[in-house]
Amino acid sequence: MKRYEALAGEIATSIHTGVLRAGDRLPSVRHTSTSRQVSPSTVFKAYYLLEAQGLIRARERSGYYVTSSARQFPPEPDIPSHPEDGAVSLDISERVFDVFQSTLSHAAVPLGSAFPSPMLFPMDRLGHQLASSIHRMDPWSAIDDVTPGNADLRRQIALRYLNEGLHVHTDEIIITNGALEALNLCLAAVTRPGDAIVVESPTFYPALQSLERLGLEAIEVQTHPREGIDLNALESALSRHRPKACWLMTNFQNPLGSLMPDEKKKELVQLLTRHHVPLIEDDVYGELFFGEKRPASAKSFDTEGIVMHCSSFSKCLAPGYRIGWAAPGRYVKAVARHKLMTTLSTATPTQLAIAAYLEKGGYEKHLRKLRSTLAGQQAVFTQALGHFFPEGTRATRPAGGYCLWVELSADADALQIHKQAMSLGISVAPGSIFSAKRAFNNCLRLNYGHAWNERTEQALATLGRLAGAHHRD
Repeated sequence: MKRYEALAGEIATSIHTGVLRAGDRLPSVRHTSTSRQVSPSTVFKAYYLLEAQGLIRARERSGYYVTSSARQFPPEPDIPSHPEDGAVSLDISERVFDVFQSTLSHAAVPLGSAFPSPMLFPMDRLGHQLASSIHRMDPWSAIDDVTPGNADLRRQIALRYLNEGLHVHTDEIIITNGALEALNLCLAAVTRPGDAIVVESPTFYPALQSLERLGLEAIEVQTHPREGIDLNALESALSRHRPKACWLMTNFQNPLGSLMPDEKKKELVQLLTRHHVPLIEDDVYGELFFGEKRPASAKSFDTEGIVMHCSSFSKCLAPGYRIGWAAPGRYVKAVARHKLMTTLSTATPTQLAIAAYLEKGGYEKHLRKLRSTLAGQQAVFTQALGHFFPEGTRATRPAGGYCLWVELSADADALQIHKQAMSLGISVAPGSIFSAKRAFNNCLRLNYGHAWNERTEQALATLGRLAGAHHRD
């Protein structure tokens, strides 16, 4: 996304959220150019784009003003009304595979994809670091970098934790093949077949697949679209079912995009500590925030080592390199043993390449650009939802990440919409794959992490028509 598009997206977000209201005058081109440190031509292009979208209009010799016809975001969904009612055995993989395969087609508009566009990442620089690392690689590193992983990379990750104000020793960090392996290793370290695990409702479908593969049961606990899991409902589930662990996303949860406030994270950790239940924290989206600073992880509030923090570089830097990690607190030895018994180690060259990239700098600059691009795309995307989808549609307003949760009328069949959309070359993720109980069948997860263009706009218009055909007054 170009600078003027990112600027337009930020202004559009201010309009949609009510910060700028109908009739408000935008800052002058000169003022915006100075305050944003961009050229006047960039500001003019942004204002022209906003005019084309019908959000602002120029008044002769007066400036630019927000129009009275500027569309607002769709309203946010209510908290899901699917109360926790016991552990559920899982049978979801076939349903997920069918949907997942459809999202991999290059011919389809990837609104159902679980991945952002690879064009958003510095693949050339990473490729250069990879080639250089292979050339300079010590042959003994193939042995030295066996579990827990390359020491330089673990040091760079420890420094990232330190930036968050969190002291994590390099010996606590285990490099894995992406975050999903980290999460699976943590799950295996604290459970046995037949155990029950708390997950959010809705939850990221790979969590359900992992539980199914290990013979575990899921306890779904209702989750707020903005603030994350309901702590009262969670406390009830802990008392009634005595689960062996919780698997939660506290930052920009997939699929809702919810962000648990820091105070609530602290309460969450205190609650789980009292009940002696470990937290497997999936924090792969934490770097994709749109605010002024990175939201804290739940691990920041852990004093007893019960939080098993997992993340990766796949969503924020290097998709395809499959470099993730776990910082599992008191369970580090158990996780390391499971790593040794399964995949033994993670590819050395990619570890070296990412370690070198982080050490040379440029990561923060890349992240700022990535966040700005995603924020701008979300604003334009959500405006299109308000324009094309039937009245009564609800959509989340994430403060980070790249996924929107869209709630259609109660009688809509999202799985049928998915099938109809695929026949027209559009992928979407139906809500039922995010629940062990096959709930949320009137919901869709949509990905705004790919470039906004005419093809994307036409795809949303088509989805809106399909949703309208299922809409009942």
